[in-house]
Amino acid sequence: MIYIGLTGWGDHDSLYPSGTSSNDKLTIYAGHFPVVEVDSTFYSIQPEKNVRKWVNETPQNFQFIVKAYKGMTGHETGLGSFESRSEMFAAFYKMIQPFQEANKLAMVLFQFPPWFHCKRENVDFLRWCKEQMKDAPCALEFRHRSWFLPTYYEKTLQFMEKEGWIHTICDEPQAGENSVPTVLYCTNREKTLVRFHGRNVHGWLRPKEGNWREVRYLYRYNEQELDEWKGHIKMLKKQTKDLYLIFNNNSGGDAADNGKELMKKLGITYHDLAPRQLDLFECFEKYPTEGESDFD
Repeated sequence: MIYIGLTGWGDHDSLYPSGTSSNDKLTIYAGHFPVVEVDSTFYSIQPEKNVRKWVNETPQNFQFIVKAYKGMTGHETGLGSFESRSEMFAAFYKMIQPFQEANKLAMVLFQFPPWFHCKRENVDFLRWCKEQMKDAPCALEFRHRSWFLPTYYEKTLQFMEKEGWIHTICDEPQAGENSVPTVLYCTNREKTLVRFHGRNVHGWLRPKEGNWREVRYLYRYNEQELDEWKGHIKMLKKQTKDLYLIFNNNSGGDAADNGKELMKKLGITYHDLAPRQLDLFECFEKYPTEGESDFD
């Protein structure tokens, strides 16, 4: 199965009628895409009521990719309100239980920062992280090129495969050591994650002028780039059962459009989304009844 979705559900204005309440956006989003990446869990470990609300607002087969809390990945130093790192991981693991109980947890995404280099102590930490997450499927994304230098390339992939990590394949600007190449290899035969960050090299390098966070993911994939990924996806589907494709190019509102464009290119229409009112143009389209593509 190929699941196409976006990071978060609040920033995609093209999906929502004018004046839509933030409380209603997830339900509407689930009428367009079958999976979403939850980013709020990166900033804080969410209360159970929030998680249960998200679970209850989405269809039975909807999937969540839950981003690991920033204290777990070293984006934030210190322990905050926790007495130990083990307690922090235990609180996060408890938080994801409603997702797991509803069979809606696609995976937990561990995205490590650019200063998380390929060295022994970090490899040991990755093993420890995996142990703390117990039975939860976990995806691993690097932001430092050292993990994929020729010296470590094979060892990195073998490590992920051996330890049960889901490889997060990135499409991102090639901007030196603080970016990683697109490594088209699946380390898990059940699930693989692809994240589309855009290719805005200038924004990726933190320009001095303006808010770099607003331009980092300012990018719209063109026809040629999406067509290129059609070939990549066909190859990846031979290596893994379920493929999750997440568009993170949100800064200019392009993620939703690119997600739908890729869906159309792959011949995918999902039949188990949340009910939604079709607009005038969609009413004239003929939809298949299966949520599979040419690659399934």
